[in-house]
Amino acid sequence: MLQIHNLSKTYGEGEHSVNALENVTFSIERGEIVLIVGSSGSGKSTLLNMIGLLDRPTRGKIIIDGFDTTQLSDSQIAKFRNKKLGFIFQFSNLLSDLTVIENVMLPRNIGGGDKSSRALADATKLLDEVGMADQIHKRANKISGGQAQRAAIARGLINSPVVVLADEPTGNLDSVTSDMVVDLMKSIARKFGETFIIVTHDREHFGDVDRIITIKDGKASEEHKGMAIGI
Repeated sequence: MLQIHNLSKTYGEGEHSVNALENVTFSIERGEIVLIVGSSGSGKSTLLNMIGLLDRPTRGKIIIDGFDTTQLSDSQIAKFRNKKLGFIFQFSNLLSDLTVIENVMLPRNIGGGDKSSRALADATKLLDEVGMADQIHKRANKISGGQAQRAAIARGLINSPVVVLADEPTGNLDSVTSDMVVDLMKSIARKFGETFIIVTHDREHFGDVDRIITIKDGKASEEHKGMAIGI
């Protein structure tokens, strides 16, 4: 589903260059929950940004659902990203002047997209799945932080992405609400076969996952089902 081949990212040139990532290689199967961990400045956010097609690698390939995304133009990337990828951020980034359901439908509506009753039905179903069925018509600024993050998860799923990328999705939540959000993502992965790639500073909080990729000094090592594998 996702293949990363010799991925490198260098900022600057010559003696002033900095290698944010160096020859990172791994693959992820559909339906897996994968953590990307590492200290601040290790390169984990750089990696997530490149998988999310928000930044281009200096070298290497990112193959998503069979497409070599490094060969796509900027306009093709924008369309591919909206269709194939879902995003969940540390802060929910809901638009405060829109209702919960309007926020969830935003990715479907981009570029004059689907605004049909089917889109409305899909958004309503997703909000029911994340326990927000009774909040759909509230303004985003009238719900709690945990509820906002649940709505953000629904928004990330509205286009049925092949992979959902989450950047510190529990970083702005208290421990009880964080547990609820982690359990929700795991439940969705099991029920719908969604793939989650999650950047976090707190690997223990997520408990058992399919694999953990640790980034240190721009290089990656992988733990799969408890066995450490060098990359």
